[in-house]
Amino acid sequence: MLNSTTSRPVYSILVAVSFAHLLNDLIQGVLPAVYPLLKEVHNLDFGQIGLITFVYQMSASIFQPIVGAYTDKHSHPYSQILSMSILIVGMLMFANADSFSYLLFSVFLVGVASSIFHPESSRIAYMASSGQRSLAQSIFQIGGNCGMALAPLAVAYVVLPRGQWALMWLIVVPIIGQFVAYYIGNWYKGRLIIQAKSQKKAVKVPDLSKNKIALSVTILLLLILSKYFYVSSITNFLQFYSMEKFGLSDVQAQVYLFYFLIAVAVGTMLGGIFGDRFGRKYVIWFSVLGAAPFTLALPYVDLTMTAVFIVIIGIILSSAFPAIIVYAQELLPKKLGMVSGLFYGFAFGMAGIGSALLGWLADRTSIEYIYQVCSYLPLIGIIAVFLPNLQRINYVNE
Repeated sequence: MLNSTTSRPVYSILVAVSFAHLLNDLIQGVLPAVYPLLKEVHNLDFGQIGLITFVYQMSASIFQPIVGAYTDKHSHPYSQILSMSILIVGMLMFANADSFSYLLFSVFLVGVASSIFHPESSRIAYMASSGQRSLAQSIFQIGGNCGMALAPLAVAYVVLPRGQWALMWLIVVPIIGQFVAYYIGNWYKGRLIIQAKSQKKAVKVPDLSKNKIALSVTILLLLILSKYFYVSSITNFLQFYSMEKFGLSDVQAQVYLFYFLIAVAVGTMLGGIFGDRFGRKYVIWFSVLGAAPFTLALPYVDLTMTAVFIVIIGIILSSAFPAIIVYAQELLPKKLGMVSGLFYGFAFGMAGIGSALLGWLADRTSIEYIYQVCSYLPLIGIIAVFLPNLQRINYVNE
């Protein structure tokens, strides 16, 4: 069995890294929230909107496992400052983009910033957890969820009334993030010095065969695929869906997206708490499969029930991610950076591919049809039954 610890998590660092995540993902979340404005100003179709997300998500995904594998061997305590600097440049370009190709390059830079931010930040949350890993990962993740939730409000009340150029006002967010990153980096640097001076300890790894570990990782990645394809349909197209089906205005549609993203933040925290208490496997299983009844009903309900269902779906679906990340880290505890980068990167990549495919499908059918297709995705969650329960197996020193 994996030994637990009675020491308390380093909450000051967990809160700081969560706040940095909020600042980072607030800017990341501005991209899909501003799509209705970009569609009108640049005369884009849904396929082009999907391509913007695809470029952003792929740049945010491809580099993450590479960054994570590199930092497993060469830690960089102040890498978050670099990511915030790239984010500033990307947003300045995005605010002033006057062509589709310019938009694509600017979101590429924003994605690169995200790929640098997440692997080391997830490692810091792991180091500060003192054994309460799902809780620590959920605290870290809830910052990102809150940032994503605030993005539609920032767009609705700061950007939409003034136009695309007003996005420059938002660079104050990553500027603040640089100061927070400096504080985190100082703590992280101190921990690395302490670890270097102490005697190297053996790492406890699960007593599982390589084939069983590979199968478990594959199952987790398939669950990420189903989750983020569906989430992509909400974050990128809910505004258009609610405007077309229910006749909402741009600002009203942003508020409904805000409901979903706040629900995601709540679900993330609940998933972390329940993962430590009841076991990560059961949280993963319930989280993905449990959303199915509501996703299947969503395309057929009225405006009020749409609001209710997207909140329920957001809470249930989002509870899985902290448990999935920590489960993967415990499968491969000697490769924390690579594992974190792989799963964050794969999540971003699936969201990007999902956005591109759904945009293409919406142009050829209708915006309502993509929700009918995506409603079946959570049923993939049944495969979580094949995951081993890590709380019931032996761990060995390696």
